[in-house]
Amino acid sequence: MQQFPYGSVDRDKPLIRVPFTRLAVITVCLPLLGLVACIVLALLYHHNDATYTHCEVPNYLPSISAAISLTPERYIWRFSIGLHSAPRFLVAAAYLSFYRGRFSRRLTEQLLSVLTFLLALSENVGLLLLTYVSSNETYSVHKSGFILFIGSSLFHMMCTCKLWSLIAKYSLSAEEMMSYRRKLRLFLFNGFFGLLAAYFYKRHNAYCEAGSSEAPPWSAEEEKNEELKAQCMLGPLFPEGTASHFPHYKEVKPTSCQATTPSLLI
Repeated sequence: MQQFPYGSVDRDKPLIRVPFTRLAVITVCLPLLGLVACIVLALLYHHNDATYTHCEVPNYLPSISAAISLTPERYIWRFSIGLHSAPRFLVAAAYLSFYRGRFSRRLTEQLLSVLTFLLALSENVGLLLLTYVSSNETYSVHKSGFILFIGSSLFHMMCTCKLWSLIAKYSLSAEEMMSYRRKLRLFLFNGFFGLLAAYFYKRHNAYCEAGSSEAPPWSAEEEKNEELKAQCMLGPLFPEGTASHFPHYKEVKPTSCQATTPSLLI
């Protein structure tokens, strides 16, 4: 091993250089790839368990909590989030340093920068909590982690958009303007689908609907007539007085059939 004197220039050189863009792309792709792998495996090998619901109505795709709580899906998800979380802590610290440099003389923005940093930390902690405590182990802890993750994520993105709106206001850089616009669009996109997911979650728990169905636009009287027609068609098959042996059918008098379905008696 080569030795360097203390304070040498060669000793202080970084060992590894990783571009921030590449680090961000890798960090974002890890949970996405892990989630896709978990859903595919759950559908292929654990379809019934993954799509089971508490009200026992069919589910088309497994929920995220169901997909990451099975084996070996849970280990794939935990491995992906474990590698994903460490860079996220570093990114949160890097953004805090960036904001403090841009707003070095403005107290309000400095406090907002610290709040954004704390929300980033709580978002990451919530993600780790819901990942390593699955829903079929301790549901209350898993649920708390999910709420912490979603809530912190939305407020973190809101504070980030506010800070970047101030940066874009006093910046002449086209790159920073593009970054602000992308963050704002992603925040609106995430917020819209978050509200949509909450609506369907509440609706599913309240009504236990299995997809959607269409009822024919018939009135009660028309439905009664249709039932009577069916009884008239089955009537000649059973001699009078034998309907008691067939509880699903009723004896129908010929007069009632003639009154409702004359075409059947021609």
